[in-house]
Amino acid sequence: MRGLKGKVVVVTGGGGGIGSATCRRFAEEGSRVIVADISAAAAATAVEAITAQGGEATAMVVDLTDYAATCAAVAKVEAEFGPIDVLVNNAGWDLFVPFLKSEPDYWSKIIDINLRAVLNITKPVLLSMVERKAGGKVVSIGSDAGRGGSSGESVYSACKAGVIALMKTLAREHSRHGITFNTVCPGVTETGMLENFMEAAGDKEKLRVAFAKAVPMGRLGKPEDLPGAILFLASDDAAFITGQTISVSGGLTMHG
Repeated sequence: MRGLKGKVVVVTGGGGGIGSATCRRFAEEGSRVIVADISAAAAATAVEAITAQGGEATAMVVDLTDYAATCAAVAKVEAEFGPIDVLVNNAGWDLFVPFLKSEPDYWSKIIDINLRAVLNITKPVLLSMVERKAGGKVVSIGSDAGRGGSSGESVYSACKAGVIALMKTLAREHSRHGITFNTVCPGVTETGMLENFMEAAGDKEKLRVAFAKAVPMGRLGKPEDLPGAILFLASDDAAFITGQTISVSGGLTMHG
């Protein structure tokens, strides 16, 4: 895709399933990839896989729920590698918990990881993009749970709906700066988070079969299904696309 070679790209949750697949694809396009993750081991594994294939990547270990630490990490990356051209907000976490069985401490954890973390890293990256007047791309990973709701995911769904609304609002506020903001929404995708979700829900294999049957294309998503849409929105091919939300769900959700 056009315009990705040599760009400095930060992918949060870059050591996870969708995150690591996305990091690898950016590296294949010649981007300089920053694998941001709270797990040093997961980030290192993703970096090793990229460098083994001749790509350029480095780890950024950071707790995105800590605003000061996140700002410091962004400043360090820009001091060492140059301005961040692309931010992919991918980090997330969830469990199956019906709303009436959830408690405020759980709400706070879900909100901190899935919404506050996006705010915490988007602000310092965006400040830099605006100051240098060279445009930029922000692609956030939402969820179809944030578009249509999902049983057992009330607070997570609310956070992902918030991410979608945040991207649309920032797209309006910063279009004059040449910065685009878009959201990619996975459907049910085979990741570690899905495994934990189904484990908490009980009867994991029965639930896996039910999920697959609900998808018109007849299977669950794979992490490798997502990078194509993400990289497109981060590329020059999508220069005139902003404030948009696209589902990558095998047809599970279809929004006009």
